[in-house]
Amino acid sequence: MIPFACTAAALAPSFPFAPSAGAGTILVVEDEAFVCELAAEALLDEGYRVLTAADADEAEAILSSEQVDLLFTDIDLARNTNGIALAHRARRSLPRLPVVYTSGGRDGLSPTEAVSRSVFVPKPYRTAQIVAVTNDLLRSRG
Repeated sequence: MIPFACTAAALAPSFPFAPSAGAGTILVVEDEAFVCELAAEALLDEGYRVLTAADADEAEAILSSEQVDLLFTDIDLARNTNGIALAHRARRSLPRLPVVYTSGGRDGLSPTEAVSRSVFVPKPYRTAQIVAVTNDLLRSRG
C-alpha cells in the first residue's frame, strides 16, 4: 500500500457537499504515485476516508480486510495487474460495490469488460470530476 492512507476525521470537507458521518471509504488503485496522491487528496478534502494501493494484489488485500464503499481503479496497473479483473473479483464478494475505472490509454470500456453500474473517467481527469462521480455513485447507492 502506498503510504498515503488517511482517515476522513483528520480533514473537513471543502466542497458544498458535506458527507454525513460515515460518508464512506474509497479505495484508490493507481500505480503512478503522483496521480494517486492527487486523486486521494481530492477525495480526502471531500471528507472521505481514502485507502490507496499501487496494484490489484495490494487492493485485494485491502478489500479483504477493510470496509470499502467505492473502488476507484486505473485499468493498467503495476506488476501486470489489471483494474478490470480487480473489479470483477471485488464484485464477487461485494456485489453492490460502485466502481470507477480510469485510464490514459483507452477511451472507454465495453459493457462486456466493465462490471455493471460502473463509470469510466478518461485521463487526464480533473479532480473535481472524480469527486462529482464519487458523490453521485455513493448518493445513488444509498
